[in-house]
Amino acid sequence: MSTAPQPPHPCEHPRDYLGHAHDANARRTAWVVALTAAMMVAEIVAGYLTGSMALLADGFHMATHAGALGVAALAYRFARKHARNPRYSFGTGKVGDLAGFASALVLAIFAGAIALESARRLADPGQVAFVEAIWVAVLGLAVNLVSAWLLGGGHGHAHEPHHGHGHDNNLRAAYFHVLADALTSVLAIAALLAGRYLGWAWLDPAVGILGAIVIARWSWGLMRDTADMLLDVADPALAADVRSRVEASGDARVEDLHIWRIGPQAQAAMLTVAGTATAAQLRERLVTIAAIKHLTIERR
Repeated sequence: MSTAPQPPHPCEHPRDYLGHAHDANARRTAWVVALTAAMMVAEIVAGYLTGSMALLADGFHMATHAGALGVAALAYRFARKHARNPRYSFGTGKVGDLAGFASALVLAIFAGAIALESARRLADPGQVAFVEAIWVAVLGLAVNLVSAWLLGGGHGHAHEPHHGHGHDNNLRAAYFHVLADALTSVLAIAALLAGRYLGWAWLDPAVGILGAIVIARWSWGLMRDTADMLLDVADPALAADVRSRVEASGDARVEDLHIWRIGPQAQAAMLTVAGTATAAQLRERLVTIAAIKHLTIERR
């Protein structure tokens, strides 16, 4: 049994698998944290003063999201700071996914809390200063739209092949938090307008339940995708591609294959190969797969 040439000493091996947009995404997220925190304070104060459950819920919603977005910003900073630290064998590319999973849990908890409070308010809607609350809710929606623009729609890679492009789940989590904020702002505005002009006070808590359902669905999708990354779920298409390239010439056979993501746009592959092909020949066959940034080949 022989083993292909080993990579350089850990201290010399580049481990920056963070993706080309990492630093830009970090700056965008920091701006969104500042905007969200400012609007959070405004909505909570206005919610208490006007008596609007929808507005107060939106304010506390923004508070949880400000915290989650802060975690996202810290994750970007930590990942960049330790990207080449030899203690992290495959770099810090998964830090963003860890933060994304935590954000998904926050979204799920918030969805449950707002659904329970909204159900309670269906029985006792209370008194609301509709006009003042509407203006604050509109301002909150404007902040959410600006935040979504700053994040640049970074969620857009969610359905692209993992081995071709990859996506930043940390940015995706931040984007979903902003979308959830925007949704609750829209629902709050609709409920306040209906209460002000139609006398439908019950709509204020009813739309809160609807919003909680939508947010819970976003949370589940994000939790599923980040869990796949953290649990090293393999991409079947990439595995099939690697196997076919190795075995195409008939002088090698893949006996064992492991593929996993180590960053938003980076994959690692470890395979055991039997046959007459040399390690150099095998590497040449796989070098054109741009997504594979770390390759280990064992020959039998």
